[in-house]
Amino acid sequence: MNPETYAQQKAAQSGSSFYYSFLFLQPDQRRAITALYALCRELDDAVDANEKEVAQAKLGWWHGELLRLYAKCPTHPVAKALLPAINQFDMPKQYFDEILLGMEHDLNFAQFADFEALSQYCYRVAGVVGILSCHIFGMTDKASLEFAENLGLALQLVNIIRDVGEDYRRGRVYLPIDRVEAHKLDLDALLEPSQNQALTSLLQEMAEKARHHYSLAQSLLPKSERYKARTALIMAEIYFALLTEIEKEQFNVQNQRIALTPIRKLLIAWKTQRREKQTKKQLEKLES
Repeated sequence: MNPETYAQQKAAQSGSSFYYSFLFLQPDQRRAITALYALCRELDDAVDANEKEVAQAKLGWWHGELLRLYAKCPTHPVAKALLPAINQFDMPKQYFDEILLGMEHDLNFAQFADFEALSQYCYRVAGVVGILSCHIFGMTDKASLEFAENLGLALQLVNIIRDVGEDYRRGRVYLPIDRVEAHKLDLDALLEPSQNQALTSLLQEMAEKARHHYSLAQSLLPKSERYKARTALIMAEIYFALLTEIEKEQFNVQNQRIALTPIRKLLIAWKTQRREKQTKKQLEKLES
């Protein structure tokens, strides 16, 4: 199996919303973003290894593999698939180092004191991925990087809301301590019905933050780069459709994982692509 095919399969097998947003890119951009996402999946899998010592060894190996990647001699199929993109799209290594720092936090998990600490984590595991994606999309405006940071934060907050129960069973609680205390949530009984009201109240607050940062991201995105950002906008539409479903279920996420069907994700992706294409044509008419 060649590196590109491996990366495609790695990105597709998770069934993630990200995969559906890649469908409308140019081939070289699609190969690059697929390889980037496949790398994130590999790092996630490394951290989620059953034995902590094994996970530490795997993450340490990836530190070395990133050095080999930037020395143009990678050995892993995903890193090999990513190598052409590193050169073509000028993707700085510092952002990959930030992603690894986020993964190390998951490996040596410590709960976040407040939203500021949580935001730094979200920047590392989502915001910098958005910034690297901007490089691939050819988005050069400084405001576009701020767009990516805020959108990454918004999407990661939706992830956290969706995965509360699943993360708790893994020994990870991404809810900031100060907000847990403010809502009088008992973490020792998080999965019990007695905590439903407190958890719902806290998750509603986090959902409002997610929508705020999504709205801020939208306001920061330059009109001239909106069509270039269509992949990110597709992801956002899918994620916030998911958040709406979670809200309809009254944030009942302790013992179930609420998800959209693949067909619905594909439909959202197609509609968003069509909308952004029409917006691009309208903008071009105004400028002509």
